[in-house]
Amino acid sequence: MTASFFRIALILGLLSAIGPFAIDMYLPALPSIGQDLHANNNVTQLTLLAFFISFALAQLFYGPLSDMWGRKLPLYLGIGLFALASVGCALATDIETLIAFRFVQGFGGAAGMVIPRAIVRDMHTGVQAARLMSLLMLVFSISPILAPLTGSAVIEFYGWRGVFWAVTAAALIGLVLLATQLDETRPATERSGSGLGSAMAAYRLLLSDRNFLTLTFIGGLGISSFLVYLANSPFVLIEHYGLTPTQYSFAFSINAVSFFAVSQATGWLGERFGLVRVMRIAVSAFALAMVVMAVVMASGFNALPVMASFLFIGYGFLGLVIPTSAVLALEDHGAIAGTASSLMGTLHFVIAAVAMVISSLFFDGTAVPMAAGIALCAFAAFVLTQATIGRRAAVPAAE
Repeated sequence: MTASFFRIALILGLLSAIGPFAIDMYLPALPSIGQDLHANNNVTQLTLLAFFISFALAQLFYGPLSDMWGRKLPLYLGIGLFALASVGCALATDIETLIAFRFVQGFGGAAGMVIPRAIVRDMHTGVQAARLMSLLMLVFSISPILAPLTGSAVIEFYGWRGVFWAVTAAALIGLVLLATQLDETRPATERSGSGLGSAMAAYRLLLSDRNFLTLTFIGGLGISSFLVYLANSPFVLIEHYGLTPTQYSFAFSINAVSFFAVSQATGWLGERFGLVRVMRIAVSAFALAMVVMAVVMASGFNALPVMASFLFIGYGFLGLVIPTSAVLALEDHGAIAGTASSLMGTLHFVIAAVAMVISSLFFDGTAVPMAAGIALCAFAAFVLTQATIGRRAAVPAAE
């Protein structure tokens, strides 16, 4: 792989991480935000939910725009809006204002999630696309590794408001990289004929494509399992298990290390065994680890090391599921890659938002409901895989 291949992966990964960075970095501050703005845990969690809802819905907006206008202009608009909303979050004086600006922040950050996937599809298909996607996710995984640790340090010295000034700076760096290091991958000749009507037609096509929807839902259920953990873990690990914010950051980061380390084998495994087979086996192992974790913890063996061990194994296999499901879902839709990526992202986060809401209804301050929510997402992904693509032959390695 060339230096240019790695450079593109680095830039796309950083652009993709800007939105999630605004989640992961302030997770250690959730309890203190609630205390400072006089809000209980459920209301404080709405700052997460508001971000996810707008993050999901806005992806439907950016995908068609990137097909009509090219990839770079919508990225400028989205990241610029994200930066402005981050300033608003930093200056918020009550929980309602913070929730409102988090909604706007999610709308802007969605551009960085949708468009890099479309750029990958513009440049490559098959195993090469899987390699680039896994490298992109390697950089993307910097967020859940470094963001909570960075957030803890920022909170220690500057309070929770400092987190939002830091993500503002990250967005400005992203704009500079976008302007100076990334070329347009959808030339004007390919944009002709793209408009509102073609976008609606593309959405109708995608919603009738069983293969696209199946792969999207499998990836979405995998992501949901992680976001259920993300939404509940600050309260479980800090308030139930008694970790400090810094200790929580390390515990949270370990799962990201497992995820991105295993994901780097996607290209090699896909070339040797086929992407479908890799995904099928990875989903099975992911579900097995998470279901066994829930059963063990429900039976009374719910010490933190027990949960952490199962999460480390399960999220490692998830590192194979996410890039393979995304590449396979976009494989046949290169002409509408932006729209396909946006619908995929929206469905991912709608599924995740539903999972987060359901898990919050059963949250009792302990780890068992969280573990059960994670296991249910993983088991649903397994059932869907077996019912739809469990017997499919491996996809040939396409360049």
